[in-house]
Amino acid sequence: MRRALALASEAGESGDVPVGALVVDATGTVVAEGRNLREATHDPTAHAEVVAMRHAAVARGSWNLEGCTLVVTLEPCLMCAGALLQARVSRVVFGAWDEKAGAVGSAYDVVRDRRLPYRAEVVGGLFEHDAAALLRNFFDTKR
Repeated sequence: MRRALALASEAGESGDVPVGALVVDATGTVVAEGRNLREATHDPTAHAEVVAMRHAAVARGSWNLEGCTLVVTLEPCLMCAGALLQARVSRVVFGAWDEKAGAVGSAYDVVRDRRLPYRAEVVGGLFEHDAAALLRNFFDTKR
């Protein structure tokens, strides 16, 4: 999570919302990392999670990320939750909860919905205060 927080800081310094993410394989090896790049790339899908999963798929030579853990500083949104299910990510570990748009336990709980054919384990609140402080400081400067 410390590396994801550093990536989030980089995103914030470049004008993107400070969110960072890593994909870690079953052995604990970091396969890929990403940070928000929406502003930098003008791509609405360039959330940290999607960027990290894209890099992980290339690194592994497969879209299937089963057995991997997605570590992210902010609870994934609906788009990212859907993407991680499509990629078959086994576990999501995140920092700050997102009561307005979170889709892995807050506003929605897409990744554990029994109506879907695949589900992921969720661990929330890791380094929550650090992750929330990055976001709070970023948005305080925008207001």
